[in-house]
Amino acid sequence: MTTKILGISAFYHDSAAAIIIDGEIIAAAQEERFSRKKHDPAFPAQAILFCLKEANCKVTDLDSIIFYDKPLLKFERLLETYLAHAPRGIRSFIRAMPIWLKEKLYLKNVLRRELRLLAGLDKKAKIPQLLFSEHHLSHAGSAFFPSPYTDAAVLCLDGVGEWATSSAWQGHNDRLTPLWEIQFPHSLGLLYSAFTYYAGFKVNSGEYKLMGLAPFGEPKYVDDIFKHLVDVNDDGSFVLDMSYFDFAVGSTMTNSKFHQLFGSTPRTSESEISQKEMDLARSIQVVTEEIVLKIVQHLSTLTTSKNLCLAGGVALNCVANGRILREGAFDNVWIQPAAGDAGGALGAALVAWHHYYDGKRYKGEKHAAKDQATLSEQNDQSEKNTVKITDLMQGAYLGPSFTNDEISQILQAKELPFSQLSDDELYRKTAQHLDEGNVIGWFQGKMEFGPRALGNRSILGDARNQKMQSVMNLKIKYRESFRPFAPIVLAEDVSDYFQHQGASPYMLIVADINDELRLPITENLQGIEKLNQARSTLPAITHVDYTARLQTVHNETNPKLHQLLNTFKKRTNSSVLINTSFNVRGEPPVCTPEDAINCFLNTEMDYLVMENILLCKTEQSQAALDAAKQNQFELD
Repeated sequence: MTTKILGISAFYHDSAAAIIIDGEIIAAAQEERFSRKKHDPAFPAQAILFCLKEANCKVTDLDSIIFYDKPLLKFERLLETYLAHAPRGIRSFIRAMPIWLKEKLYLKNVLRRELRLLAGLDKKAKIPQLLFSEHHLSHAGSAFFPSPYTDAAVLCLDGVGEWATSSAWQGHNDRLTPLWEIQFPHSLGLLYSAFTYYAGFKVNSGEYKLMGLAPFGEPKYVDDIFKHLVDVNDDGSFVLDMSYFDFAVGSTMTNSKFHQLFGSTPRTSESEISQKEMDLARSIQVVTEEIVLKIVQHLSTLTTSKNLCLAGGVALNCVANGRILREGAFDNVWIQPAAGDAGGALGAALVAWHHYYDGKRYKGEKHAAKDQATLSEQNDQSEKNTVKITDLMQGAYLGPSFTNDEISQILQAKELPFSQLSDDELYRKTAQHLDEGNVIGWFQGKMEFGPRALGNRSILGDARNQKMQSVMNLKIKYRESFRPFAPIVLAEDVSDYFQHQGASPYMLIVADINDELRLPITENLQGIEKLNQARSTLPAITHVDYTARLQTVHNETNPKLHQLLNTFKKRTNSSVLINTSFNVRGEPPVCTPEDAINCFLNTEMDYLVMENILLCKTEQSQAALDAAKQNQFELD
């Protein structure tokens, strides 16, 4: 008898669904990938249907459905916060109440209604039992239970769940035990989001832009932040001075007192980014890292474990993660690739299995055998340097996949010319095109779960090409010029290029470029002008502070991408490529072949590889390009 559990996160941002069977992760996906609405908060109907299909079951076959937080606790926090600040915030309170009174207070009924509609059941039909996990417990479950460890400290840092904004846990075998928490409104995630808002970026999606902007600035506001905004204790616990913030009861993150402290109102979105925003970005990044390191240091004194697991939105701050790995008090660090709210769906399902059903850890033997069977015999890398992946996330490749036949049928229906290649031809031609300076859409296997492109829904380029960063930003991604690109590298070669040992399969660690690859700086450039000077022999992935957010590629989890890197290495003596998500600015990463084709035709991408099928831009008719642009216009 098997136990099937569906996890759901929804109604805030990044809705998602995940399904597990007896503790094994079967599938997980964000709703945005299907709906094409970035950070879609809606009920994840399409993601659920995908998960059910992968598990070969119906809604009525499920044993339990679990939601990733507890709405009544969240409503309690909302009411208490407004009452504590009354009458200030009355407008925000009035705006918030209708949706709560109409739906969120009755979430069980909403979920039952949506699930019945999804299953085609009548209004009174019985559906599986509904469970609810606390928000931070869902994060902790997503961090610990899929990790390689049976004993670990677990740290969750985000904006806010119900009440908790920061929490620590002890994970042992199949249980999580709480150690401490910090409650709203004192939040490291919301502090970082306040600066995201003030710098003119969108909260809950622009934080990574602020992190990318930080190396262009100087930490000139660090003392002001510590003096006025946040009081930090030796154990890393902290208190915000809420007189500077408006997020507790207002409609904005910061207020006039905050603006007075930093000398102006927030930057208007899309306006020019000044040195001030760069300095603010650097300053809040420094503050965040210092607080996180203090928290980690204190957490190490509360546990005998040498392993640390991370989740929550702050765990996507890969610069801080790199410092935890290098300077923290734990020997091993594992970060949930879907660290934000989407990962809460998976965490909630795992919490139900272990805490509600008293289920045991899935050992992963099936996937280990399957991965071993698919290892490419063409790889001739020495095994002595190979770093194996031992977690249960399957490389985070948990989404939809498509066959060559399915893809070719779509292309034929669209009358788009293509060629279908053998594996050898595919790797050889793709490596050649990359070496020649082309930009390639790479669409393979199962879609990634989480915010990062990990090599299956990716755009690839040559990291040695100095023009590649600007080409990708301005002609492919249509995004800000300062945004850095991340490298993928053969796992066995990572220390040849970066000051890093071991695995980084989820692009969640920032590391320094090796000294011997760095180029001397001949001009003292400031701000965005720093982009005009190559920093290393891999200029397209080297940020202005000589760092890179790296992803190690492993044969057992992504043999195709591993073989492409091997083929590129044989041709160029370099096993590093640019890897960025397969999308344009404002859109989620592509999910289906149709999504990939539209993105390919609507940008200046040179080639598109989908499984073994290759499309060349110059071979496409003008009519096809015009039709794609018209379709994009209609979608917009």
